[in-house]
Amino acid sequence: MPDPLVPAAVRAAVPAHRDGNVLRWVGAYTASMLGDTVFYLALSWAAVQRGSAAEAGVVTAVSAVPRALLMLGGGVVVDRLGPRRAVIGSDAVRCAAVLAVAVLLFATDPGLWLLALLALVFGAVDALFLPAVGALPARITAKDQLARVQGMRGLAVRFAAVVGAPLGGLGVAVGGSAAAFALAGLLIAVSVPLLVCVRMRELPADDAVAAEGGTAWRDLRDGLSYVRRHRVLGPLMLVIALGDLGFVGPLNVGLTLLADERGWGASGMGWVLAGFGAGAGAAALLLTVRGRVPRAGYVVAGALVPGAAAIGALAQAPALPAAVGTALLIGLLAGLSGALCGALLQTQADPGHLGRVTAVAGIVSLGIAPLSMPLSAAAIGVWGTGPVFAASAAVCGLGGVVALCAPGVRRAELPK
Repeated sequence: MPDPLVPAAVRAAVPAHRDGNVLRWVGAYTASMLGDTVFYLALSWAAVQRGSAAEAGVVTAVSAVPRALLMLGGGVVVDRLGPRRAVIGSDAVRCAAVLAVAVLLFATDPGLWLLALLALVFGAVDALFLPAVGALPARITAKDQLARVQGMRGLAVRFAAVVGAPLGGLGVAVGGSAAAFALAGLLIAVSVPLLVCVRMRELPADDAVAAEGGTAWRDLRDGLSYVRRHRVLGPLMLVIALGDLGFVGPLNVGLTLLADERGWGASGMGWVLAGFGAGAGAAALLLTVRGRVPRAGYVVAGALVPGAAAIGALAQAPALPAAVGTALLIGLLAGLSGALCGALLQTQADPGHLGRVTAVAGIVSLGIAPLSMPLSAAAIGVWGTGPVFAASAAVCGLGGVVALCAPGVRRAELPK
């Protein structure tokens, strides 16, 4: 295992999945994502126990508001302070907040206000944590390994989704929501010392844009202008937005309504989600093993278009096995296009702007795309699942068309 203190240029020949420094980062990210999964399960359980269904829905959704409103500012902070300090500090605050609430719940029953406050704090800190996480890979490995790191990151997300929910359920079963919050805090706590041990490269002098002075507002405008003028990043943000808008609604609330309409029940919906997860995990594993996909821009478009067609076909699946197979294909294609988009963001943006670039991508994915969920539910209530899934497929497919029509994206390559 290579010495993490050795400069990255010397370690460039070491594949990311064999680099101890990268593996520490992946371990920290996995522990943090596990903690997130357990946290949101504990939050929803505690809210349901202490309020009405509507109140519980507000509590679980309230963290999205500060996250969306503050993320662009979080990107500015990351580029000014550096991602190392930002990610360690924000993860430590997340851990402390969750553990403090766990202690209070063990001692007393403060009601919904405490849960709402925790959700607000968690969302606000996420606005710094997420851009910092996105800006880290370029500083811990060589550019030719960034696609592999995105694959490893995808595997961590899938692992957290599969393992986190049962862990959270176990915590609730053993000691109620207080025990589940304590477990979430401890999992996040594991990530902090691992992050401290990760060694990072300094910013190249010619990329230290945010370090040259100026106000935070000027840095924010500079970051947005940088994305808008960039021949790859600008159109790539539109590709990500269209792909997520067409994907999030059908694969979340739309799938629930489809399963109810077809009589598949909760278990059938679980099988469809498992098919999607298996496909996305396979895509992440493929990128982790291969490390590089040639003609990345063409592959993004080539995955989005048939993936969009599969979204439309999901609503027409004649039986549950066909739906599971279709979901597997959607997961594979969506996972591949998503990981490649992430890798292109990492490799095309200069390090001095990575925090802001990641923040813009986060706003697109976490701020805009979730709006499709209530719209999809309302539209299905009026027109049914078939037309709405078809419309969503058209939006997602339009993202592939944009990728083909934008020369910068179409010709984009990952470093060799």
